[in-house]
Amino acid sequence: MSKYIIKGGNKLNGVISIDSCKNAILPIMSASILSDKLVKIKNCPKYSDVLKMCNILKKLGSKIIYRKKTLIIDNSNISYNFIDNSLTQDIRASIFTLGPMLARFKKAKLSYPGGCAIGQRGINLHTLAFKELGVEILEQHGYLFCKTKNVKPKTISLSFPSVGATENLMMFMCAINGKFKITNAAKEPEIVDLANFLNKMGAKVSGAGTNEITIIGVNSFKQIEYTPIPDRIIAGSYMIAVAITGGEVKLKNCCYDHVKSLGEILVRSGCEIKKNKKSLIIKSNGKLMPINKVETSPYPDFPTDLQSQLTVMCCFCTGVSIVKENIFECRFRYVPELIKMGANIEVFNNMAIITGKENLSGAEVFATDLRGGIALVIAGLKASGYTTVNDIHFIERGYYNLEHQLKLLGADINKIN
Repeated sequence: MSKYIIKGGNKLNGVISIDSCKNAILPIMSASILSDKLVKIKNCPKYSDVLKMCNILKKLGSKIIYRKKTLIIDNSNISYNFIDNSLTQDIRASIFTLGPMLARFKKAKLSYPGGCAIGQRGINLHTLAFKELGVEILEQHGYLFCKTKNVKPKTISLSFPSVGATENLMMFMCAINGKFKITNAAKEPEIVDLANFLNKMGAKVSGAGTNEITIIGVNSFKQIEYTPIPDRIIAGSYMIAVAITGGEVKLKNCCYDHVKSLGEILVRSGCEIKKNKKSLIIKSNGKLMPINKVETSPYPDFPTDLQSQLTVMCCFCTGVSIVKENIFECRFRYVPELIKMGANIEVFNNMAIITGKENLSGAEVFATDLRGGIALVIAGLKASGYTTVNDIHFIERGYYNLEHQLKLLGADINKIN
């Protein structure tokens, strides 16, 4: 298994460009199922999750070509096919194929999605909404058997603003005749990006980014070339890394509005941030004030996908900080690994109380999921001595060439295969 070897203590300085967002690319890839025309996705790194989604599309008959960082998808000859467990067990985003498959083939059969073990993350919000629209769904033996039946335009109100359920419904509704609405919709930037992609392809989606989205179904879609938004979680991870290690880094291809909730926390903690429309500069002396209390919530509030990284930062702040996780019940699984490094963290149910220290010590640790894994890397960048981060296949789900990017900023990190 691959691992990172990190020698801590180097400040981060320099310039890097943020890659396109994994959580925007995956639903866009699924939405390509709706069209029999070419779909080109630019600035599309080979995240391992993207490669897994490519395999799912190939199972349906897609022709996939990667030209440097441009992903070309030809779905002109795809057909209905069963998406089995070998393709879905490691990628939760496989559920995104449900809506487009139902829209194009009127039926779908797929195994339950997998992904990082950070909580229940059931798909009931997806299935309940589709059933309300008239889709017949049989859940049996770990599989979903679905087919459309008397789908009628209506308003679907989500009990929770789920990003995945909102995206799945958008992709289905935009190819079904009639006018639909989604209320209590998720507002994340990835929702807006998917709507922009669908509209450029010929769909009629309005209201994305608010709690009410309106969709008018269309019968056909156009060929499209599209560049997804930059990854706000990658940007936030680098911002926290600079805050901890000290230094000055410019993040190009970065939208500050997407990381504003984090930016405000970092400024209160002692960092300097200069921003413009497409980039930001973060500067830190490595001496950080405690954050008091932060809670994860749906966008535009502080994101759960940056919770572990922020908790690491709190380990180096003077005083006591509190981080409360409101989205996923198992998101503190990385904490025992930080404690190996000397972190002073107590977890009570969904809340972590962190007493900061001057530094942590390098240790051998193991990634338990994507975001917890990158948190351990960030801790290793500051910790004294050497840190070995194992099971980095979790991290590679959403970070491409991480060691190369960090080396550009002066980090001492190597990947061992």
